[in-house]
Amino acid sequence: MRLFNAMNYRERIIEEASKMFRTYGIRAVTMDMLAGQMNISKRTIYEVFRDKDELLRGVLEWMAARQKEKNAEIMKSSDNVIEAIFRIINMMLDHFQKISPAFLMDLKRIHLEAIENAEKHNSIPYVDNNYEILKKGVEQGIFRNDINIELTNKCMLEVSKMTVDKEIFPPDHFQGSEVVKNLYISYLRGISTPKGLELIDKYYKTDSKAEEKNH
Repeated sequence: MRLFNAMNYRERIIEEASKMFRTYGIRAVTMDMLAGQMNISKRTIYEVFRDKDELLRGVLEWMAARQKEKNAEIMKSSDNVIEAIFRIINMMLDHFQKISPAFLMDLKRIHLEAIENAEKHNSIPYVDNNYEILKKGVEQGIFRNDINIELTNKCMLEVSKMTVDKEIFPPDHFQGSEVVKNLYISYLRGISTPKGLELIDKYYKTDSKAEEKNH
């Protein structure tokens, strides 16, 4: 019975911790605050998670799994990988607008071990692995067939992480959409075929018009 309860509580705790971390930052959220928010005892949390770092790893893995599911849905429902990439980028930008800058800053500054472990297992939320996207893009004639997919994937992963780094690109100086367009989309252009470049221009213009309407 105790095992069943622990399994039951695990996802509830992770979901609530995810909301609180993203809203207030990791450092600001204590186990007491989390327990109070959930109306459970702190002991219940410690029966499921050894410490805050273990809870954070669980949160990162859960967020990454949900993100990968959404990315997979977008890939299936898109006409081509460029459409899928623009849709995924817009979803990411929307998510990041709702996240406290303290969340990412805390990840980088005080929880290096947790984030390094998540990186090893491709469990960083919002920064998905590009390997399948690249492979499909080559098959669709959108990306050049002479690229080294494994090497390009690693480069794109680093570019992706850079675009959401609030210390490199402070939100009060750089808009998230402009950072993505100048880094990630520019990188895509370098590996694209003429067909790919045409599609990038098409979706870039569509996105720009949508942004103009929203301002």
